[in-house]
Amino acid sequence: MSADTDPALRQGGTTPWRERLPLPAREQMTDEQRAAAQALIDGPRKGVFGPFLPLLRAPQLLDRVAALGETLRFKGSLEARIRELAICAASRHVGNQFEWHMHAPLAIQAGVSAAAIDLLRQGARPQPLATDEATAYDACHELLHTNGLSDPTYQRAVEQFGEPAVVELVTLVGYFVMVSWLMNVAHTPAQRSAGAPLPSWPA
Repeated sequence: MSADTDPALRQGGTTPWRERLPLPAREQMTDEQRAAAQALIDGPRKGVFGPFLPLLRAPQLLDRVAALGETLRFKGSLEARIRELAICAASRHVGNQFEWHMHAPLAIQAGVSAAAIDLLRQGARPQPLATDEATAYDACHELLHTNGLSDPTYQRAVEQFGEPAVVELVTLVGYFVMVSWLMNVAHTPAQRSAGAPLPSWPA
């Protein structure tokens, strides 16, 4: 189902609704755009979607954003549970439907409680959470709301994960806020997968 037929998938609330920066037709792409798109298709993402639709307007930037995202998602040191919970926290904070629909099911598959993810969707503190999940969530929440970490929160995170992983966690949150902002501006719609267990919130 597409955003044209399911308003719950739409990003942005303008009326009439439209996607501002959709995928260009292949024959309208420049050589650089086609090369950037093919690199995404050949890489671990296997397609052009989400933030890479608007980023095709700036293919050199797309290449660098894609490389950072691949490092964080596919080559990082954080456990999948922690990574996906952090992505959900970031996407919910900035109200991005695409990342939520993609990563909420992945968080549950990785072992985060479905009840916790649904509470996060509703804007409440997620629970129940394992100790390391709670430490990561508290760090993400504080970072998103205060643009930094207090000494107690930072110390808990370092004791739980170590300094390199805390750097990775903060970078992960920043990356997903960045691409979510881009999709919010571009009105990039979500793609509801057949197995997505959770509804959206109003765009």
